[in-house]
Amino acid sequence: MKAVALTRHLPVDDPQALLDVDLPKPEPLGHDLLVAVKAVSVNPIDTKLRGPKGKGGEQEESSPRVLGFDASGVVEAVGPDVTLFKPGDEVYYAGDITRSGSNAEYQRVDERIVGPKPTSLSFAEAAALPLTTITAYEAFFERLGIDPDGANKGESLMIVGAAGGVGSIGIQLAKAAGLEVIATASREETTRWVKELGADHVVNHREPMVEQVRALDFEHVDHIAIFNDMGHWDAAVELIRPQGGIVSIDDTEQPMPMAGLKTKAASLHWEFMFARPMFKTPDMVEQHRLLNRVAREVDAGRLRTTLETVLSPINAENVLKAHALIETGTARGKVVVETFA
Repeated sequence: MKAVALTRHLPVDDPQALLDVDLPKPEPLGHDLLVAVKAVSVNPIDTKLRGPKGKGGEQEESSPRVLGFDASGVVEAVGPDVTLFKPGDEVYYAGDITRSGSNAEYQRVDERIVGPKPTSLSFAEAAALPLTTITAYEAFFERLGIDPDGANKGESLMIVGAAGGVGSIGIQLAKAAGLEVIATASREETTRWVKELGADHVVNHREPMVEQVRALDFEHVDHIAIFNDMGHWDAAVELIRPQGGIVSIDDTEQPMPMAGLKTKAASLHWEFMFARPMFKTPDMVEQHRLLNRVAREVDAGRLRTTLETVLSPINAENVLKAHALIETGTARGKVVVETFA
Protein backbone atom coordinates (compact mmCIF):
# COMPACT_ATOMS: atom_id res chain seq x y z
CA MET A 1 0.00 0.00 0.00
CA LYS A 2 1.05 3.61 -0.52
CA ALA A 3 2.09 5.57 2.56
CA VAL A 4 3.92 8.74 3.62
CA ALA A 5 6.63 8.07 6.19
CA LEU A 6 9.74 9.45 7.81
CA THR A 7 13.09 7.72 8.22
CA ARG A 8 14.95 10.66 9.79
CA HIS A 9 13.71 13.55 11.92
CA LEU A 10 14.41 16.57 9.72
CA PRO A 11 13.35 20.23 9.47
CA VAL A 12 10.24 20.96 7.45
CA ASP A 13 12.27 22.64 4.67
CA ASP A 14 14.21 19.44 3.96
CA PRO A 15 12.54 17.58 1.05
CA GLN A 16 13.62 14.26 2.65
CA ALA A 17 11.67 15.01 5.85
CA LEU A 18 8.78 12.88 4.56
CA LEU A 19 8.99 10.17 1.89
CA ASP A 20 6.59 8.24 -0.31
CA VAL A 21 6.96 4.54 0.57
CA ASP A 22 5.27 1.22 -0.12
CA LEU A 23 4.31 -0.85 2.94
CA PRO A 24 2.45 -4.13 3.54
CA LYS A 25 -1.32 -3.83 3.91
CA PRO A 26 -2.22 -4.52 7.57
CA GLU A 27 -4.72 -7.10 8.79
CA PRO A 28 -7.38 -6.20 11.42
CA LEU A 29 -7.19 -8.02 14.76
CA GLY A 30 -9.45 -8.00 17.83
CA HIS A 31 -11.45 -4.76 17.92
CA ASP A 32 -9.63 -3.37 14.88
CA LEU A 33 -11.19 -1.81 11.84
CA LEU A 34 -9.16 -1.75 8.65
CA VAL A 35 -10.01 1.62 7.12
CA ALA A 36 -9.38 2.67 3.53
CA VAL A 37 -8.22 6.22 4.20
CA LYS A 38 -9.79 8.96 2.07
CA ALA A 39 -8.59 12.15 3.81
CA VAL A 40 -6.23 13.11 6.64
CA SER A 41 -5.83 16.28 8.67
CA VAL A 42 -2.47 17.58 9.88
CA ASN A 43 -2.12 18.72 13.50
CA PRO A 44 0.69 20.35 15.51
CA ILE A 45 1.49 16.97 17.07
CA ASP A 46 2.41 15.66 13.60
CA THR A 47 5.00 18.40 13.17
CA LYS A 48 6.42 17.83 16.66
CA LEU A 49 6.83 14.11 16.05
CA ARG A 50 8.41 14.68 12.62
CA GLY A 51 10.90 17.41 13.56
CA PRO A 52 14.54 17.14 14.74
CA LYS A 53 15.07 15.53 18.15
CA GLY A 54 17.56 16.64 20.80
CA LYS A 55 21.04 17.98 20.16
CA GLY A 56 21.84 15.56 17.34
CA GLY A 57 18.77 16.64 15.44
CA GLU A 58 18.60 14.04 12.67
CA GLN A 59 17.64 10.99 14.71
CA GLU A 60 17.03 7.95 12.50
CA GLU A 61 14.09 5.54 12.66
CA SER A 62 14.83 1.81 12.45
CA SER A 63 12.04 1.44 9.87
CA PRO A 64 9.76 3.89 8.02
CA ARG A 65 7.41 5.55 10.50
CA VAL A 66 3.95 6.61 9.38
CA LEU A 67 2.51 9.65 11.16
CA GLY A 68 -1.01 11.07 11.00
CA PHE A 69 -3.98 10.96 13.35
CA ASP A 70 -7.14 12.63 12.07
CA ALA A 71 -8.68 10.62 9.24
CA SER A 72 -11.88 9.72 7.48
CA GLY A 73 -12.49 6.76 5.24
CA VAL A 74 -14.41 3.56 4.56
CA VAL A 75 -14.24 0.36 6.61
CA GLU A 76 -12.56 -2.26 4.42
CA ALA A 77 -12.53 -5.18 6.89
CA VAL A 78 -13.10 -5.84 10.60
CA GLY A 79 -11.43 -7.87 13.33
CA PRO A 80 -13.19 -10.82 15.02
CA ASP A 81 -14.28 -8.82 18.10
CA VAL A 82 -15.81 -5.84 16.25
CA THR A 83 -19.46 -5.08 17.03
CA LEU A 84 -19.88 -1.39 16.23
CA PHE A 85 -19.11 -1.26 12.49
CA LYS A 86 -19.20 -3.35 9.33
CA PRO A 87 -17.38 -3.21 5.97
CA GLY A 88 -18.63 -0.31 3.85
CA ASP A 89 -19.32 2.03 6.78
CA GLU A 90 -17.97 5.57 6.42
CA VAL A 91 -16.06 6.62 9.53
CA TYR A 92 -13.93 9.35 11.09
CA TYR A 93 -11.47 9.18 14.00
CA ALA A 94 -8.34 10.64 15.59
CA GLY A 95 -6.32 7.46 16.02
CA ASP A 96 -3.87 6.22 18.61
CA ILE A 97 -0.42 7.69 19.21
CA THR A 98 1.00 4.22 19.95
CA ARG A 99 0.08 2.83 16.50
CA SER A 100 1.03 3.40 12.88
CA GLY A 101 -0.63 6.55 11.59
CA SER A 102 -3.24 7.60 9.05
CA ASN A 103 -0.92 8.80 6.27
CA ALA A 104 -1.39 5.47 4.50
CA GLU A 105 -3.91 3.91 2.13
CA TYR A 106 -5.06 1.54 4.88
CA GLN A 107 -4.96 1.90 8.65
CA ARG A 108 -5.85 -0.32 11.59
CA VAL A 109 -7.78 1.53 14.30
CA ASP A 110 -9.71 0.33 17.35
CA GLU A 111 -13.47 0.62 16.79
CA ARG A 112 -13.93 2.08 20.29
CA ILE A 113 -12.32 5.38 19.25
CA VAL A 114 -14.08 5.63 15.87
CA GLY A 115 -17.34 7.36 14.97
CA PRO A 116 -19.69 7.25 11.97
CA LYS A 117 -18.76 10.02 9.54
CA PRO A 118 -21.31 12.85 9.49
CA THR A 119 -23.42 12.14 6.41
CA SER A 120 -23.62 15.83 5.50
CA LEU A 121 -19.83 16.21 5.22
CA SER A 122 -17.30 15.21 2.58
CA PHE A 123 -14.39 13.04 3.66
CA ALA A 124 -12.13 16.12 3.73
CA GLU A 125 -14.60 18.09 5.86
CA ALA A 126 -14.99 15.17 8.27
CA ALA A 127 -11.23 14.56 8.59
CA ALA A 128 -10.83 18.10 9.95
CA LEU A 129 -12.88 17.33 13.05
CA PRO A 130 -11.92 14.35 15.24
CA LEU A 131 -8.71 15.24 17.09
CA THR A 132 -9.61 18.85 17.79
CA THR A 133 -13.23 18.01 18.63
CA ILE A 134 -12.33 15.24 21.06
CA THR A 135 -9.73 17.54 22.65
CA ALA A 136 -12.11 20.48 23.12
CA TYR A 137 -15.03 18.26 24.18
CA GLU A 138 -13.00 16.41 26.81
CA ALA A 139 -11.39 19.68 27.98
CA PHE A 140 -14.71 21.44 28.57
CA PHE A 141 -17.14 18.71 29.52
CA GLU A 142 -14.92 16.12 31.23
CA ARG A 143 -11.94 18.01 32.66
CA LEU A 144 -13.72 21.27 33.61
CA GLY A 145 -17.02 19.55 34.35
CA ILE A 146 -19.17 21.88 32.23
CA ASP A 147 -22.53 20.39 31.28
CA PRO A 148 -22.82 20.01 27.47
CA ASP A 149 -26.61 20.22 27.69
CA GLY A 150 -26.78 23.72 29.17
CA ALA A 151 -26.82 23.42 32.96
CA ASN A 152 -23.98 25.99 33.06
CA LYS A 153 -25.74 28.37 30.66
CA GLY A 154 -24.60 31.97 31.08
CA GLU A 155 -21.23 31.15 32.64
CA SER A 156 -18.13 32.62 31.02
CA LEU A 157 -15.35 30.72 29.26
CA MET A 158 -12.14 32.28 27.96
CA ILE A 159 -10.43 30.36 25.14
CA VAL A 160 -6.78 31.36 24.72
CA GLY A 161 -5.64 30.61 21.17
CA ALA A 162 -9.21 30.44 19.85
CA ALA A 163 -8.50 30.64 16.11
CA GLY A 164 -6.57 27.37 15.88
CA GLY A 165 -8.02 23.94 15.24
CA VAL A 166 -9.03 23.14 18.83
CA GLY A 167 -10.28 26.65 19.52
CA SER A 168 -12.32 26.77 16.32
CA ILE A 169 -14.44 23.78 17.28
CA GLY A 170 -14.21 24.72 20.97
CA ILE A 171 -16.04 28.01 20.38
CA GLN A 172 -18.90 26.13 18.75
CA LEU A 173 -19.13 23.51 21.50
CA ALA A 174 -19.10 26.19 24.18
CA LYS A 175 -21.82 28.24 22.51
CA ALA A 176 -23.95 25.12 22.05
CA ALA A 177 -23.63 24.57 25.82
CA GLY A 178 -24.88 28.11 26.48
CA LEU A 179 -21.60 29.70 27.60
CA GLU A 180 -20.48 33.29 27.07
CA VAL A 181 -17.23 32.97 25.12
CA ILE A 182 -14.25 35.30 25.37
CA ALA A 183 -11.91 34.32 22.53
CA THR A 184 -8.34 35.46 22.06
CA ALA A 185 -6.92 36.26 18.61
CA SER A 186 -4.13 38.56 17.51
CA ARG A 187 -4.74 39.35 13.84
CA GLU A 188 -7.60 40.96 11.94
CA GLU A 189 -8.17 37.76 9.96
CA THR A 190 -8.33 35.51 13.01
CA THR A 191 -10.49 37.99 14.90
CA ARG A 192 -13.06 37.82 12.09
CA TRP A 193 -12.83 34.02 12.11
CA VAL A 194 -13.58 33.58 15.83
CA LYS A 195 -16.46 36.05 15.64
CA GLU A 196 -17.87 34.13 12.68
CA LEU A 197 -17.72 30.95 14.77
CA GLY A 198 -19.76 32.59 17.52
CA ALA A 199 -17.37 34.21 20.02
CA ASP A 200 -19.11 36.88 22.10
CA HIS A 201 -15.95 38.89 22.81
CA VAL A 202 -12.42 38.96 21.38
CA VAL A 203 -9.23 40.09 23.11
CA ASN A 204 -5.69 40.24 21.75
CA HIS A 205 -3.41 37.73 23.45
CA ARG A 206 -0.36 39.69 22.28
CA GLU A 207 -1.44 42.58 24.51
CA PRO A 208 -2.03 42.54 28.31
CA MET A 209 -5.11 40.34 28.62
CA VAL A 210 -6.21 41.05 32.17
CA GLU A 211 -6.90 44.70 31.40
CA GLN A 212 -8.78 43.82 28.20
CA VAL A 213 -11.01 41.26 29.92
CA ARG A 214 -11.72 43.58 32.84
CA ALA A 215 -12.67 46.29 30.32
CA LEU A 216 -15.38 43.90 29.12
CA ASP A 217 -16.84 44.07 32.65
CA PHE A 218 -15.56 40.67 33.79
CA GLU A 219 -13.83 40.77 37.15
CA HIS A 220 -13.25 37.03 36.90
CA VAL A 221 -13.93 34.31 34.31
CA ASP A 222 -15.68 31.09 35.30
CA HIS A 223 -13.61 28.75 33.10
CA ILE A 224 -10.39 29.16 31.10
CA ALA A 225 -9.02 26.92 28.32
CA ILE A 226 -5.44 27.48 27.18
CA PHE A 227 -5.24 26.07 23.65
CA ASN A 228 -1.78 27.40 22.78
CA ASP A 229 1.38 27.62 24.90
CA MET A 230 1.46 28.41 28.62
CA GLY A 231 2.90 31.88 28.18
CA HIS A 232 -0.42 33.29 29.41
CA TRP A 233 -0.40 31.37 32.69
CA ASP A 234 -0.10 34.41 34.97
CA ALA A 235 -3.01 36.17 33.26
CA ALA A 236 -5.13 33.00 33.48
CA VAL A 237 -4.47 32.66 37.21
CA GLU A 238 -5.37 36.30 37.78
CA LEU A 239 -8.60 36.05 35.79
CA ILE A 240 -9.98 32.70 36.92
CA ARG A 241 -12.75 33.00 39.48
CA PRO A 242 -12.36 31.52 42.96
CA GLN A 243 -13.08 27.78 42.72
CA GLY A 244 -12.96 27.98 38.93
CA GLY A 245 -10.92 25.76 36.63
CA ILE A 246 -8.18 26.12 34.00
CA VAL A 247 -7.52 23.44 31.39
CA SER A 248 -4.45 23.23 29.14
CA ILE A 249 -3.50 20.96 26.25
CA ASP A 250 0.19 21.77 25.80
CA ASP A 251 3.20 20.68 27.81
CA THR A 252 5.57 23.38 28.99
CA GLU A 253 8.94 24.01 30.57
CA GLN A 254 7.91 27.51 31.62
CA PRO A 255 7.49 28.37 35.30
CA MET A 256 3.89 27.93 36.51
CA PRO A 257 3.57 29.60 39.94
CA MET A 258 0.75 27.94 41.86
CA ALA A 259 0.25 30.32 44.80
CA GLY A 260 -2.50 32.33 43.10
CA LEU A 261 -4.31 29.15 42.12
CA LYS A 262 -4.10 27.81 45.67
CA THR A 263 -5.50 30.91 47.35
CA LYS A 264 -8.49 30.83 44.98
CA ALA A 265 -8.99 27.08 45.54
CA ALA A 266 -9.00 26.92 41.75
CA SER A 267 -8.03 23.83 39.74
CA LEU A 268 -5.68 23.01 36.87
CA HIS A 269 -6.52 20.20 34.45
CA TRP A 270 -4.54 18.63 31.63
CA GLU A 271 -6.28 17.35 28.52
CA PHE A 272 -4.59 14.74 26.31
CA MET A 273 -7.04 13.05 23.99
CA PHE A 274 -4.68 10.13 23.33
CA ALA A 275 -4.73 9.05 26.98
CA ARG A 276 -7.69 6.69 26.57
CA PRO A 277 -6.31 4.65 23.63
CA MET A 278 -2.73 4.86 24.91
CA PHE A 279 -3.61 3.29 28.25
CA LYS A 280 -6.59 1.25 27.01
CA THR A 281 -8.73 2.77 29.76
CA PRO A 282 -11.97 1.00 30.71
CA ASP A 283 -13.98 3.94 29.32
CA MET A 284 -12.19 3.99 25.96
CA VAL A 285 -15.53 3.63 24.14
CA GLU A 286 -16.49 7.13 25.35
CA GLN A 287 -14.61 8.55 22.36
CA HIS A 288 -16.84 6.48 20.04
CA ARG A 289 -19.91 7.87 21.82
CA LEU A 290 -18.52 11.41 21.69
CA LEU A 291 -17.92 11.20 17.93
CA ASN A 292 -21.44 9.79 17.47
CA ARG A 293 -22.88 12.80 19.28
CA VAL A 294 -20.78 15.24 17.27
CA ALA A 295 -21.84 13.61 13.98
CA ARG A 296 -25.50 14.07 14.94
CA GLU A 297 -24.87 17.73 15.85
CA VAL A 298 -23.09 18.36 12.55
CA ASP A 299 -25.85 16.70 10.52
CA ALA A 300 -28.44 18.75 12.42
CA GLY A 301 -26.59 21.95 11.44
CA ARG A 302 -25.58 22.88 14.99
CA LEU A 303 -21.83 22.37 14.44
CA ARG A 304 -19.74 23.07 11.36
CA THR A 305 -16.48 21.70 10.07
CA THR A 306 -13.39 23.81 10.72
CA LEU A 307 -11.73 22.86 7.42
CA GLU A 308 -9.93 25.81 5.81
CA THR A 309 -7.28 24.40 3.45
CA VAL A 310 -7.33 21.27 1.24
CA LEU A 311 -4.37 19.77 -0.61
CA SER A 312 -4.53 16.77 -2.96
CA PRO A 313 -3.40 14.05 -3.46
CA ILE A 314 -2.05 12.42 -0.30
CA ASN A 315 1.70 12.19 -0.91
CA ALA A 316 4.91 13.25 0.80
CA GLU A 317 5.07 16.59 -1.00
CA ASN A 318 1.57 17.69 0.03
CA VAL A 319 1.73 16.35 3.58
CA LEU A 320 5.01 18.24 4.01
CA LYS A 321 3.34 21.40 2.64
CA ALA A 322 0.66 20.96 5.30
CA HIS A 323 3.34 20.55 7.99
CA ALA A 324 4.99 23.77 6.80
CA LEU A 325 1.71 25.67 6.98
CA ILE A 326 1.05 24.42 10.52
CA GLU A 327 4.57 25.38 11.60
CA THR A 328 4.01 29.02 10.59
CA GLY A 329 1.70 29.28 13.60
CA THR A 330 -0.67 31.47 11.56
CA ALA A 331 -3.02 28.84 10.15
CA ARG A 332 -6.67 29.21 11.12
CA GLY A 333 -8.95 26.20 11.19
CA LYS A 334 -7.69 22.88 9.81
CA VAL A 335 -5.46 21.75 6.93
CA VAL A 336 -6.51 18.52 5.18
CA VAL A 337 -4.85 16.37 2.54
CA GLU A 338 -7.20 14.12 0.58
CA THR A 339 -7.18 11.16 -1.83
CA PHE A 340 -4.39 8.77 -2.74
CA ALA A 341 -3.60 9.09 -6.44
